[in-house]
Amino acid sequence: MALLEVRNLTKYFGGLMAAGDVSFDIEEGQIFTIIGPNGAGKTTTFNMIAGLYGATSGSVKFQGKELLGMTADQIAHEGITRTFQITSLFFGISVYENILAGMHTKQTSGILDTLFMTKKYREEEAMIRKRADEVLEFVGLAENKDNEADSLPYGKQRLLEIAIAYASNPKLILLDEPAAGLNPEETKQLVDLIRRIRDSGVTVLLIEHNMGLVMNISDEIMVLDHGVTIAQGLPHDIANNPKVIEAYLGRGEAE
Repeated sequence: MALLEVRNLTKYFGGLMAAGDVSFDIEEGQIFTIIGPNGAGKTTTFNMIAGLYGATSGSVKFQGKELLGMTADQIAHEGITRTFQITSLFFGISVYENILAGMHTKQTSGILDTLFMTKKYREEEAMIRKRADEVLEFVGLAENKDNEADSLPYGKQRLLEIAIAYASNPKLILLDEPAAGLNPEETKQLVDLIRRIRDSGVTVLLIEHNMGLVMNISDEIMVLDHGVTIAQGLPHDIANNPKVIEAYLGRGEAE
């Protein structure tokens, strides 16, 4: 059984089909990438999997459990986290506090536990803070721990967003255009980080426009165009697929 099974996933906004009959499997330990021109339906597909959009029809099963109908918080509890195209950090607080805020899905202490600082609260708080330190070290932001998030260079802000998604120990992490706005050196660091996330036992679902990164890092690639799948396979096969070339370059260029 695949870790994530998507079947005939479809989304209409009014009369506009944003995604139609999208189907794919992601195996545990894969880096699976969805590519396509702007407006192809990539982020819509992400948002349905993560519970931000309801699907018009279809099925999304994670470890055999149906996700459609669940809220985004419920899906996060199942072990799926995500980032966004635009950084969604908490500005005005520190890098460390951003990580702590992102770990709310792992907190089980109630209000009374917090007020009376029960043993459960103290143990949980210690665990969360230990994990936050480990994650900051893992992504290379330990030295920025006490800096305010909005004081970081843009490249480090992107790393912090990934760190927040990674901190809650997900089984699957969804990265939405993580290389957007990064320079070549920052992109190399991102590639290394994504591989280390995968090697740590977290499966990766990626949307990305940087084709160099995509071809370098992906185990499998699916291509969407106008909401439908036009190709799926290994990086070499996708790079040489006439339908993919046409979708990106236009019919005249592809010929």
